[in-house]
Amino acid sequence: MRHAASVTGARGVATSSAVKAAASQLARLAPALLALFQHDEDELSRVEAFLLECVQRAEREINFERFGNRSPDSSDCHRVVAVDRCGRPITQAMELGNLKHARALACMQDILRELWPAPVSIEQRYRFYSHANVIETISRADEQRFFDEDCGDKLWGTIKPDVVLHADRDLLRAILILDLKFPCPEGREPIWTNYGDKSAYSGSNQKIVYKEALGGEAVLMSPRGIFR
Repeated sequence: MRHAASVTGARGVATSSAVKAAASQLARLAPALLALFQHDEDELSRVEAFLLECVQRAEREINFERFGNRSPDSSDCHRVVAVDRCGRPITQAMELGNLKHARALACMQDILRELWPAPVSIEQRYRFYSHANVIETISRADEQRFFDEDCGDKLWGTIKPDVVLHADRDLLRAILILDLKFPCPEGREPIWTNYGDKSAYSGSNQKIVYKEALGGEAVLMSPRGIFR
């Protein structure tokens, strides 16, 4: 873990000379993380700063590629830009969010591969039987097949956190779950998605279900920072 300051090649993220470590919010929200970092909060803070910079850079770069020297406004965000293969409208906010997620997660994966002392799962889909407290992974091949066969109906009752950080080799348990949010228009505080009436988790939200399914703490990461 002592080589954090030398991280390079992480999709253009600045090195530690530019990414300043501050008091770790993750250590405050999930104190168990400190044991993984041998109680070195500065080291955890640097990792946290790198990850946040991935999110912020994705926001800046995708906005610049799409809009130049301005940010999308409300009309930009709500504009329908396409229809998916199942006939559902795709707004520009959704499209931008997908692009930003992809770029930020690629950057974060590079950093976590270098700096995280245990396994990491990126966009892993799980089937969670909440009534029995049973969870299982779904392969990417099966996930794609279910989408192709019936527009995802067979994925009812599944969850797909952005980043699951494990403390050991148990890939069905998390020490920390990160979910990325890119509000559009930008500047708004991110919020957890509530599950609707047709969901297997009706009346709950992502944070609650993620914690029930995988354990550990679940936090939001957006260009504005880290939120519970």
